[in-house]
Amino acid sequence: MQGKRTASFQDLASGKVSAPEARYQSTATGHTTPQEASGDGSEKEKMLYNLMTQYLARDVPSIQRQIVNHVEYTLARTRYNFDYLHAYQATAISVRDRLIESWNDTQQFFTEKDVKRVYYLSMEFLMGRYLNNALLNMGVSNQFQGALRGLGFDIDEVCDHERDPGLGNGGLGRLAACFMDSLATLNYPAWGYGIRYKYGMFEQRISKDGYQIEIPDYWLTYGNPWEIERLDVSYPVKFYGEVRHNGDRYEWTGCDVVRAVAYDSPIPGYDTYNTLNLRLWAAVPATEFDLDSFSRGDYYAAVAQKEAAEKISSVLYPNDNTEVGKELRLKQQHFFVSATLQDVIRRFKKKNRPLTELHTKVAIQLNDTHPTIGIAELMRLLMDTEGMGWSAAWSTTTKVFSYTNHTVLPEALEKWSVSLMERLLPRHMQIIYEINRRHLESIAQKFPGDGDKLTRMSIIEEGYTKMVRMAVLAVVGSHKVNGVAAIHSGLVKSRLFPDFNKEDPNKFLNMTNGVTPRRWMQNANPALSEVISRWLETDEWVTNYDLCRGLEQFVENADMQREFREAKLANKKRLAERIKKEFGVDVDCNAMFDIQVKRIHEYKRQLLNIISIICRYNAIKRMSPEEKKNAVPRVCVIGGKAAAGYITAKHIIRLINGVSKVVNNDPDVGDLLKVFFMTNYNVTLAEVIIPANDISQHISTAGMEASGTSNMKFVMNGGLIIGTMDGANIEIREEIGDDNMFIFGLLEEEVDKARNDLKYGGYQVNDSRLQEAIKQIEQNKYSGSDVSEPLVKNLQSYHDYYLVTRDFASYMDAQAKVDKEYKDHTAWVKKTITSVARMGKFSSDRTIREYAEQIWDLEQAPFVPSSVAYKKP
Repeated sequence: MQGKRTASFQDLASGKVSAPEARYQSTATGHTTPQEASGDGSEKEKMLYNLMTQYLARDVPSIQRQIVNHVEYTLARTRYNFDYLHAYQATAISVRDRLIESWNDTQQFFTEKDVKRVYYLSMEFLMGRYLNNALLNMGVSNQFQGALRGLGFDIDEVCDHERDPGLGNGGLGRLAACFMDSLATLNYPAWGYGIRYKYGMFEQRISKDGYQIEIPDYWLTYGNPWEIERLDVSYPVKFYGEVRHNGDRYEWTGCDVVRAVAYDSPIPGYDTYNTLNLRLWAAVPATEFDLDSFSRGDYYAAVAQKEAAEKISSVLYPNDNTEVGKELRLKQQHFFVSATLQDVIRRFKKKNRPLTELHTKVAIQLNDTHPTIGIAELMRLLMDTEGMGWSAAWSTTTKVFSYTNHTVLPEALEKWSVSLMERLLPRHMQIIYEINRRHLESIAQKFPGDGDKLTRMSIIEEGYTKMVRMAVLAVVGSHKVNGVAAIHSGLVKSRLFPDFNKEDPNKFLNMTNGVTPRRWMQNANPALSEVISRWLETDEWVTNYDLCRGLEQFVENADMQREFREAKLANKKRLAERIKKEFGVDVDCNAMFDIQVKRIHEYKRQLLNIISIICRYNAIKRMSPEEKKNAVPRVCVIGGKAAAGYITAKHIIRLINGVSKVVNNDPDVGDLLKVFFMTNYNVTLAEVIIPANDISQHISTAGMEASGTSNMKFVMNGGLIIGTMDGANIEIREEIGDDNMFIFGLLEEEVDKARNDLKYGGYQVNDSRLQEAIKQIEQNKYSGSDVSEPLVKNLQSYHDYYLVTRDFASYMDAQAKVDKEYKDHTAWVKKTITSVARMGKFSSDRTIREYAEQIWDLEQAPFVPSSVAYKKP
């Protein structure tokens, strides 16, 4: 980015606050619209335009008036008696007012320029808190801080009254949020689409005995000031029923119908006027209330339709261990893609052109397999509603869709039973059958007699229960398929879809994930961000991370090393305060902060981490006083949620909490080792934990982590990685250098043989440290037998699928190397500076540019004030 693009950022550079920008063109007689300038506007139009000729003022007194006005007129509170919650709500609405101005003008600009848009479909958008991020992106943090201070409020406390939106669970949703930030910042025309969940996945609590407890995450307790309810934007979505052919086209009749109502949230770019839209759908009944049932005294029946409809958008990822749960998940997926596609087609049809040109103005990205039913739904809409023939509809559909695969784990490659699909979405099942028939016919012509190939490439999986393989449908129906890291994209081609790759290798490509430096450095780590900007003599690295390469020239500078260490210490103190508040334990901020926070799953191997902590504890217990003086103190922080139905993951959480209780209460250990399981891990907690890391653990079994993005965040925030050659770790090592990572463990190509060797006695694990730790677990030192027995069983050679015991010795060697190198504080900080400097590849800005150029064929469309005509079509 060359120079500042918006007036507010120019003000930041100059240290003053300028007058608000004109929304329309300026002439000798004042601010006018193009209609006024040409004389073709009505008196009413002139008046409406002249009422809003400028954006809202951003000086402190104006902001204070806006906040107080919302306290009184929006919240109906007296301006002399409002608390922090009301201060947050009024401030958020004041910020939203500004976003709406640029948002409306951005959308109008896109419409007038008739740009191609990308539509990003995701079941999750893990946005995090909006307020502080929006203020930073808009360049008005200082003014709002001053305005609130003048009203008697601290901005940090105000921000703490915002709840994290319960719209996502993990990396998938956080990636979608980073992508929306980058799309807005880079001025790409885009929309995000998902579901407005009433409840998040769940709020995690830990019982006094150390077990995970799930309670409803009703994140909308006090409403959501960032969203705009669009009761006028609503679409019918059908389920069940039957399909008939009327001689001209197919009709889907006798359906249950719910309506999808839009809720919009503006997404501001950084130092740009472009503001994008995240549209989330809420399910409501087509008929609100059955008065006849109510009149008959059947009160439950009167509201049954309402309850059935609202279930669809109630909970993120309902448990699908039951048939009812599976049906609800498929309902959710069809619900949001159907509403989205109807909305996309409506927007496209504003211009008079054939739907066969849809791909020239529309690109749709499927974020994992969840929205894949959209391929069949678009075919249905094009054929049954718009009257298009099969060939034209299929050609259009495949040009529009592209698919991102996020995992090689079988359970994440969704399959739905044919019987469920036929009952819930009968027309879509017909369409999928026909897609599959034509697809297999073309394969059979090229490879006659190869029945095995047809079986492997079929969308329908034959068996006792016939299944629809959604990942295969996504590949067949998309023009591009990408993985999210180099190793993962290779596995997508070689392990998941080898036949498809041989058939059309140009369809498959890699898009290594990235994260936004705005959220994960500038917002989460202002201390380090200030150091970087000071030494680079610019803050433009926030939108051009490659500028951080300039830090390397100062790596030997003692002043810079000191400032990096001071920033790290400030962040560790912030996390220490959080630990003190939650656990009542003081920690030594000069200790190494060792962190593993992510979804709890066996392949992510939190079990390997906690076993190593047990071994460290045992080693400390045996140390002499002199040996303890030379030991490196560690504060070990683990966090993440286990899916409600994932029993083994919940056992691992119980074990972690049991180890924490033993270690933290042992006076022999003191400050040499502390262990904490941070409850209810979310974006806001991550913004406290990640900047404090000295070392972070990304230790998945090789070949099982698609990419990971937390590894990128940890390194950007001045920490080093201990990890396997898996996911994005491989590319991070290529960028920052072998000397700046602690790599251990088997390689992906060695994993299958290692599993067989363990299983059938070809390799014996014989490590006294490991055996001692397992024996202590088995003897229930850290938990009851309900937890210890299944975990110990999983560690037996025959059952150790995730190779915890096989990688243990290598892992412990890497940990010993971490201890040794951390003792040399100067060498350590040099490694962190070098690593921060070399992370430019992992900005989501780079990722989005590659998507735009290689998949979406999308051009940037920067909006500036006074460039919108607002002419009637």
